[in-house]
Amino acid sequence: MGSSKADKLVAAKTVPLLPLDGALLFPRAVLPLHIFEERYVELVDDALSSNRLIGLIQPQNADDESEVPQLQSIGTLGRITHFEEVGDERYMIGLTGLCRFNLKGDSVLNNKPYRTGTIDTSPFKQDLIAGFGENDIDRNRFVNLLRSYAEFADFELDWDEINEAGLEDLINTCSMASPYAARERQALLEADTLATRAEMLMAFAEIEMSRQDANITMQ
Repeated sequence: MGSSKADKLVAAKTVPLLPLDGALLFPRAVLPLHIFEERYVELVDDALSSNRLIGLIQPQNADDESEVPQLQSIGTLGRITHFEEVGDERYMIGLTGLCRFNLKGDSVLNNKPYRTGTIDTSPFKQDLIAGFGENDIDRNRFVNLLRSYAEFADFELDWDEINEAGLEDLINTCSMASPYAARERQALLEADTLATRAEMLMAFAEIEMSRQDANITMQ
């Protein structure tokens, strides 16, 4: 990404916010979303008519069913890179991650049915660099643990695809697909470095597998 584009991206700006419990998005990853709630259909309409940017962020409390739940302080700025109208007033979109952000202050409605918020991406400039931090990670260790976890959880993986994938893509894809609760998923998003995120993923998997082993032993 050129410096001028990067400078524009990391500047604080106001964007529409899409609060989704458990949803994660990382730079250069694509998250498919089915948009059907009326206010968020309008959000997508407005985004498509402007710069296609949306701030994806989790609510602080998954049980908060209010119209304006409190939001986490860190989310991800994404751009709509694919959209398809499906039926009446529904969209299937592909949201491609650009950069994480800090939410500055309270979000507001601004005479819209959805909220907007001022965001600051400047603390996450490293997100703009593809593969940043990959050299700090033991790929073999991560892949071996992924293999063990796949056997433990009894699901199939495309190992040819995994072996060809970049480490950043592999770790972030595993984070987005992970079965963990919203709190753990938010921690993965907020990890300072790619290596920290990888260590967290491995720790979560090891804890889950060790609990299963302990339950078997106790039976």
